[in-house]
Amino acid sequence: MSAERVCAESEISVNEAKRVVLGGVPIAVVKDSAGDIHAIGDTCTHGDISLSEGFVEGEAIECWAHGSQFSLLTGKPLNLPAYEPVPVFTVEIIDGDIFIDPTITKAI
Repeated sequence: MSAERVCAESEISVNEAKRVVLGGVPIAVVKDSAGDIHAIGDTCTHGDISLSEGFVEGEAIECWAHGSQFSLLTGKPLNLPAYEPVPVFTVEIIDGDIFIDPTITKAI
């Protein structure tokens, strides 16, 4: 599978996440407080909760249900109760549009 356009960069505000599903893979597309775009697995590893419904602060997203925070750079949990990381996907910005390939994860 190749990278797919998910939305325009302007469609996501700072400190906001948007859920997309590519090839059956739920992904949270996030614009952090610096305005950088990230793509991580959208399902909290502590429970079946959508991370895109959580809170974005700095370079982390927090699951609204149990408070686990995940690094947008590495996918690793930053606190309990989650202890398993979520996948992190490579993001390409082309002419203001966000492209993600759900089959390629970053090696962290």
